[in-house]
Parts: sequence; structure tokens; C-alpha cells
Amino acid sequence: MWNNVRQLNFAANALYALLALVLLAAGGYWLIQRPNFALREIQIDGDTDHINSPTVRASVVGHLKGNFFTVDLDSARQQFEQMPWVRRASVRRVWPNALAVTLEEYKPLGTWGADQLVSVDGELFTANQGELDEELPAFDGPDGTAKEVVARYQDFKKWYAPLGAAPEEVTLSPRYAWTVKLSNGTEIEYGRERNPQTLADRSRRLIEAWAAVTQRWGKEIEYADLRYPNGFAIRAAGMRFISDTDKAKKQ
Repeated sequence: MWNNVRQLNFAANALYALLALVLLAAGGYWLIQRPNFALREIQIDGDTDHINSPTVRASVVGHLKGNFFTVDLDSARQQFEQMPWVRRASVRRVWPNALAVTLEEYKPLGTWGADQLVSVDGELFTANQGELDEELPAFDGPDGTAKEVVARYQDFKKWYAPLGAAPEEVTLSPRYAWTVKLSNGTEIEYGRERNPQTLADRSRRLIEAWAAVTQRWGKEIEYADLRYPNGFAIRAAGMRFISDTDKAKKQ
């Protein structure tokens, strides 16, 4: 090899190239460690109705590691998504020392159980309920049923709109029996769904008879039991009335 000029030139060029790479890497490492690239700003955009930007910055900045070049964007995104009210976050770098964060908030539809909220998409989340702008309907149900309860809430809302009432509470029991409380004070016992039309049929039966019921018993109907095949029972002003359309056993 030592007598081969071509091989010597090749080896020398390779060493020069390696040295250049080492110097370039060292220079690059030195450059990216300069204080100029330390993260100094977090720009927050998107949904911030329930999010205080200074609080978000104060809570997250201490968990971010690295600078403009070395910060892990996926880890940063996860930190933002752990904040109350934050459903989704996207994070990108802004030259030379900033991060831009776009936040998407949960849209609260109602409360869930004792200490959670449920979104319009049927997703459960935890946040300070004192930050709510208005009183929300109350929902509850077994684990994994939030989407189903939200979907049924929309049905009840549509069905009872002709009566000028809206559901304030929707509960699915551990036995999967439905109970609804309306804004007019009426609590309605539906029981379990026997088929996809069970709740719709029972609601229609009550709504169609509502005018006659209130004319006879007054508008303060405290309770309606719809767990009868063709009729229903009501309680109003201390009275109990069972519809004459069906004396059969409740289902």
C-alpha cells in the first residue's frame, strides 16, 4: 500500500473527509448549544375559552427539555394535552427560539357522575367545573357508555321539544335502564331498551297523551312511568294515575 500512490491518495482523502465531518459535527453541536437558540417564547393559538395562556406556559415550560433544535415535539405535545380542557395539541418550531402551539379544547355538553365532564363528542374529561359559563345537563352511566348516553340525550331533546321541555338529567343505570328528568320537573322512567324503537315508542305515547294528561291532572306532573307495553303511569300533586290503555305488568 505504501508504494501505491493511488491508494495513499485515497486514504489521505478519506482521512481529510473524516476530519471535515468531525469538525462539521463539532461546529454544528457548538452552534446548536448557543444561548440564542434556547426556547424563549411559546405562542398559543386555537381554542382558549377555558385556557389561561400564562398558566399554560408556566405549567409546561418546566417540562420541556432542549432548545429550538433538540426539543422533542411529540413529548411537548403530550405535555400540552395533559392540561385541563385540552383535547388535542399540535406543536411546531418557530425560528429561532420559539414554539407555536395550536390547541383544541373539549366542548362540554354536560357533567358526568360526581366530578367529570362529557364533551359533545361523548368524550369524558376532567376540568374545573367552576369555569363553566352556564349550568349543564347531568349525565351518568356505566363505564364505556358516554357516547351512547350523549346520543340518547340528543334524541330526548328532539322528542320533548314540542312540549317546550328539555332533558336536564339523563341516567343509564348499571342494569341499562334509562331515566330522564325534564326541565319542567317531570322525571320519566323508561326502563331497558327492548329494541331500537323502545325509547322512541314510549316517548311518543307520553307526548301524544300529554295534553289530555295535563288538562285532567294539571301541569305539575312529577313522575311518569313508561315501563308498560302500551300505557303509562303518572304521579301529580300526590295522585297516581295508571293509563287505562294498559293494566298489564310493567316491563
